[in-house]
Amino acid sequence: MYDAIIVGARCAGSPLAMLLARKGYKVLLLDKATFPSDTISTHHIHQPGVERLGRWGLLDQIQASNCPATTQIKFDVGPFALVGTPPPAGDNAEAYAPRRRVLDKILVDVAAGAELREGFSVDEITHDGTTVTGIRGHDRNGPAVQESARVVIGADGARSFVANAVHAPVYLDRGMLTCNYYSYWNGVPVEGAELYPRAGRMVVVDKTNDGLTLVVVVWPVAEFQRVRGNVEAEFMRELRKNVPALAKRLEGGRREERFAGTGYIPNFLRKPFGSGWALVGDAGYHKDPITAQGITNSFSHAEMLAAALDEGFSGSQPMLKALAGYERRRNEEVLPMFEHTVRLAKLELPPPEMLHLMNALRGNQEETGRFLGTVTGTVSIPEFFAPENIRRVIGASALTHAA
Repeated sequence: MYDAIIVGARCAGSPLAMLLARKGYKVLLLDKATFPSDTISTHHIHQPGVERLGRWGLLDQIQASNCPATTQIKFDVGPFALVGTPPPAGDNAEAYAPRRRVLDKILVDVAAGAELREGFSVDEITHDGTTVTGIRGHDRNGPAVQESARVVIGADGARSFVANAVHAPVYLDRGMLTCNYYSYWNGVPVEGAELYPRAGRMVVVDKTNDGLTLVVVVWPVAEFQRVRGNVEAEFMRELRKNVPALAKRLEGGRREERFAGTGYIPNFLRKPFGSGWALVGDAGYHKDPITAQGITNSFSHAEMLAAALDEGFSGSQPMLKALAGYERRRNEEVLPMFEHTVRLAKLELPPPEMLHLMNALRGNQEETGRFLGTVTGTVSIPEFFAPENIRRVIGASALTHAA
């Protein structure tokens, strides 16, 4: 019998398995994929996520994977752009955007303290009528097997089999707002992450492994079927129309891979625990990737859940009480960013008051950095956008221009 069975071995499941195994617990980690392999992703790990990689002893492997660091963000609203460096997370000022076949392989390998079964599909969550007791499933070539655990954890994404099997309720649902497609270009150098909000669109640029530049175009979800009918033409048409300088940069390079994308991007929070089960990462909390918080949140919530499970396993707290604390801490961390992400995912132009604020930030590098920190998660969204802080920033700008 295992202490924990974790279903899903990517950026939430593998760190959780690693953290529990390091505490001495017996862990079974399952995934229907084999590694290395890709998955739909924005790739970006913000500074708080990179800080965790450093604490876990994994950052040097990311750096050795030929993935460049990013410290600069460009937020281009059309008439002007804000360029700056957000505040660090602890001692870490860098972000990275590794390919998922690179990142997930690193994470799976470091979870070697757990028992890993790749290419394994879970067919059923077992229970005794009130409490989840384990799983039943099979690998690609073998017979069905059954395994038992004190807790079964779903780290298996927004379409989580575990969440559906235990009927985990969704209690905050903002629906689906966007769709996206992306690919990779060679010969298109980029200094840092670039964001181009436009009316009904968003374009994101980032640098990833092996000198490649990642370019993403975001549309309203209602346009997904039209876009998918001719992705390349629609993709380049949007760039030429909305960011022509970027389109010219891409024409000077070479696209190296086919387009990838999705029209399934829900925004929800699920109850992440019950008797004998828990959820982590996108299985319990999923939001639009327009703020690229998914990997960073998965790391954070793996730490939170590992701490809660340790409390429950060790008997320092009843398990359900410990897991309720995990849910509370998760929600306290994510709710401001969740609502901020949903606002951005509506793909509306900044309202006049926001443009006024952004105009006031021009030439003020310290406050520009703090504004960009609301994207990376190193600056509190409620504090930065509080009316008194906005008045202070605008007032300081007025004084500077008057002088």
